[in-house]
Amino acid sequence: MDALTLLLTRQSSPRLIAPGPTDEQLKNILDAAARVPDHAGLTPWEFIIATGDGLKTLGNIFAKAARLNDAEEDFISKASNMPLRAPTVITVVAKVKQHPKVPAFEQQLAAGCAAMAMQQAVFAQGLGGIWRTGAFAFDRNVHQLLDLEATDQIVGFLYIGTPAFQAPTKSLKEGMGFARYL
Repeated sequence: MDALTLLLTRQSSPRLIAPGPTDEQLKNILDAAARVPDHAGLTPWEFIIATGDGLKTLGNIFAKAARLNDAEEDFISKASNMPLRAPTVITVVAKVKQHPKVPAFEQQLAAGCAAMAMQQAVFAQGLGGIWRTGAFAFDRNVHQLLDLEATDQIVGFLYIGTPAFQAPTKSLKEGMGFARYL
């Protein structure tokens, strides 16, 4: 698939099953992330990869955070199963570094670009994925349980696997109401 076709037909895959990415596919996914715009070469990101038992560990972190937030038992149970929705989950973290010319927001955007590049690499290799955020991305308890720094920010959880079904391609809105010329 050529790059433009990939960009114009990209669809999130909400239902993912095994198999997940092979070691070679995962290397390509991470290599794609390393190629995104990165002012001053700060590499302001970290990727926490969960597969196998790691998915249960991530689920336990979600459940513990939910308990610390006094959530209902039903939600705590649901939270523990969230990472099990895919064979691989990559937690994408913006790791902001002090720099005189690169503000924190730009570094967070770079981490977001890394997540997008990883998702594109997922699709380019015939896999499916969905970039999820949700409350746990901003939950300080989750951050603490993942041993993140106070300045770190989860920009999303990239769920990766084989699509359970082929999602229809989004139809484009008529015109370019979301863009304008000066």
